Amino acid sequence: MKYRDNTGWLFALPATLVLGLVGLIPLITVVNYSFFEIFILDTRFWIGTEWYAEIIGFDRFWASLGRSTSFSVLILSIQIPLGIAISLCIPRGRVWVGLTLAVIALPLLVPWNIIPSLWLSLLDPDTGILGRIIPHVGWPADWKLSAPLTWLVLVAMDTWHWTSLVVILCYSALTTIPASYCQAAAIDGAGPWQVFRFIQLPKLYHVLLMAILLRFMDSLMIYTEAFPINAGGPNGASMFLAVDLGEEIKAFKYGPSAARSVLYSLIIVTVAWTFSKARSKLDPESAA
Repeated sequence: MKYRDNTGWLFALPATLVLGLVGLIPLITVVNYSFFEIFILDTRFWIGTEWYAEIIGFDRFWASLGRSTSFSVLILSIQIPLGIAISLCIPRGRVWVGLTLAVIALPLLVPWNIIPSLWLSLLDPDTGILGRIIPHVGWPADWKLSAPLTWLVLVAMDTWHWTSLVVILCYSALTTIPASYCQAAAIDGAGPWQVFRFIQLPKLYHVLLMAILLRFMDSLMIYTEAFPINAGGPNGASMFLAVDLGEEIKAFKYGPSAARSVLYSLIIVTVAWTFSKARSKLDPESAA
């Protein structure tokens, strides 16, 4: 009979209690606000689930959800393959590995609220490096009036910022592959695709699942980077879920914004739960 020692939980208990208080109290407050009509915080009237019914029955919510989902899918379809490709190209020499990983990780060190300012500066037609170059390929000065160009900037900005995470995760998994595996494959005459398909990809499986979950949930709730670029424009083309919620909060609509927050949290929890269930079915080791 296998003996289980659960004393490790005693060391995790203080952090668990702190995180529980920090996360649980605001959550209870938000859920409480979502059932009230609030003019000021000291004056509120119970309205039950009226805010939820109004939000779900409004096309604005579903349009924002569709844009957020489309953005997340687009981001994943670019960043996951690109991250894998870059990780496979990282040199194996000790000195070059450290230098390459340090350079790749630089975008992750940039604060989120600085990123949109950085990109807007780069795209400035008078002072920005990109702003002076891209007009020669037909990039208009009033690109914020174009939905496709606004999305292109958002996708490029997010890809620049977060592909590094996928690269580092994939490279960490690739380093666990014994060199003898690749040597044996070379002796058998396997090409680069066969080596990737049968040796490298299985090792990437777990980290890719983690990367997909993290990037999907984060991109689904993008706000700090998206709002300063075009404030949800043009004509609501970049009005994602979090941007829509931010507009409600700025308008001091406590009840509707609280209800939106609860709905968005439920969406994130549902995505994480679905992902966990799918992983347990697809991965025999995690199901065991």
